[in-house]
Parts: sequence; C-alpha cells; structure tokens
Amino acid sequence: MRYGYFLNEPTGADPIGGLRDQITQAAEDGFSSAWLSHIFGLDAITALVAAGVQAPPLELGTAVVPTYPRHPAALAQQAMTANAALGGRFALGLGLSHQIVIENMFGYSFERPGRHMKEYLDVLVPASRGEHVRYEGETLKADIKLSTPGAGFPVLVAALGPRMLKMAGTVADGTVLWMTGPKTVADHIVPTIRAAAAEAGRKEPRVVCALPVCVTDDPEGAVARANEVFKIYGQLPSYRAMLDREGAANPGDIALVGDEKTVLAKLEELERAGVTDFVGAVFAERERTRSLLTGAAKG
Repeated sequence: MRYGYFLNEPTGADPIGGLRDQITQAAEDGFSSAWLSHIFGLDAITALVAAGVQAPPLELGTAVVPTYPRHPAALAQQAMTANAALGGRFALGLGLSHQIVIENMFGYSFERPGRHMKEYLDVLVPASRGEHVRYEGETLKADIKLSTPGAGFPVLVAALGPRMLKMAGTVADGTVLWMTGPKTVADHIVPTIRAAAAEAGRKEPRVVCALPVCVTDDPEGAVARANEVFKIYGQLPSYRAMLDREGAANPGDIALVGDEKTVLAKLEELERAGVTDFVGAVFAERERTRSLLTGAAKG
C-alpha cells in the first residue's frame, strides 16, 4: 500500500507558496503522492501545477474535481496540460459533487447523476488519450480531437454506489474515496470495482482511500474533534450512506484515531481490505501523526 498526504489549502498572502512548501515536505517525508480538494477556494488543478512545478517530484492528484461545471473535453484538456507541466505526475480525481452544490449553487440539474457520469467518462477518457471523440448522449455531445500534450494520466472516479464503482472499474483507472470505512471498503468497494475491471479485461484498479487520521493518547477527544471538523460529511447523502453501511453514527467514528499501535493496526486493516493508496487527512496532533505516517510511507 502506498501512502499519500492530503494537502491543506493554505491561507495568507502566498497560498501557492504555502502549497509548494507542503508538497516539498510531503516528498521529503517519503509520501508517494499528495492530494488537493477542489471546493470553493483554489482551483485544484491550477494550484497543483503552479506549486508542483517548483517542488520535488511526486504524484499530485485532485480529490476531487466536480464534473458538472466543465465539459469533459475541456477538463481533459486542462488535465493533459497539467500532466505535461508536471512531467507525467498528475492524477485526475473527479466526481459528481452533491445535489446541494450542483443545483443550488451552480444551477445545473442533478437529475440522473449516474447517466451524467457515464456520458462524461465516455467523452473524457478517450479525449484524455488523444483520441478523436465523436459522441452524442442524452446530455452531452462531442466531436473533438485534442492535440494537447500530456495524454495518459490516471482517471479516478469518486465512486461509492454500485453503478459508479462499476464505471470506475470498467472505464476509469480506479476510485478515490472519502468517508468510507474499512468494512465498507472490504465488503463493498473493492469486490465491486475489482469484479467490474476483471469483467472488462482491465488491470486491477487503484483504490485511493482518504480518511481523517490522528495519533493521540486522547482518542475520545480526537473523535469529538473529528466530528466537529468533518460534521458536514455526516449530512451529505452519499457519505451518509457510507457511514450507515459502516455502522458509524458520525464521521469521527471512522477516523483513524488512537496511539501509534492502534493507528498502524487500522492502516494494516485497510491494506488487507484492498486499498492501494492511503491518503491521510491529518486534523489534530499534527507532528505526532505525521511522524507515524512518514514512517509508514518509508516502510
């Protein structure tokens, strides 16, 4: 299992410089990848390129870019450009986002999101490989061939339900998860996506699992802190469904919390479940937690 680090969006006068420093530290600590969310601050792809070209080489990924606001060919073009600038070190994590964001904030319809993702991947994946795409779906059309350098980066879908997982295994290169505990990964995520990839004759997919993590002697306090920091994820329907499947009442219940021995055991459980890349979202006890993750990353 490879280890990645979840980047914090910097504040202040030089956010790109702050991001560059985090990426540099992640590389020096032995992490194989670093990941940035795309929410309402920095544009994740642009920021990773601007900071990453000035930092030591490691894989840089988005977790995740929402699909609806951009045509799939436009996103493919941007991601190819990013991959070229980063020397082939870019990974595109993309997802549907949430109905409250897509409808209430952007003004798009969130009707039949599964259909939307299928049509989106039908255009984006071949376009990102430099192929001529001629496509007419119910909601998306394309007749385009990109000449952009940087083709061939991994495409990872934020997939939680069965249909999305099958698409991630059949069409994309894997999935990138959030708020999904080890039992759900072992019993639902991995079997579904691996079966889809095998049926399509594709190689075993990547399963990138990002979770909150904190090494501490006060696990109760850390869980309470996680519930506070990540409260919104217990209310969004897609993540709520994963928490319910895990038997978790709140986001803090699936955070990797405890002393070194306890957290290492939880990481080993994720590896046994089939996680290929663990991405730690450190939310408290940062130095102690990072020290453990650094040790694990260096093997």
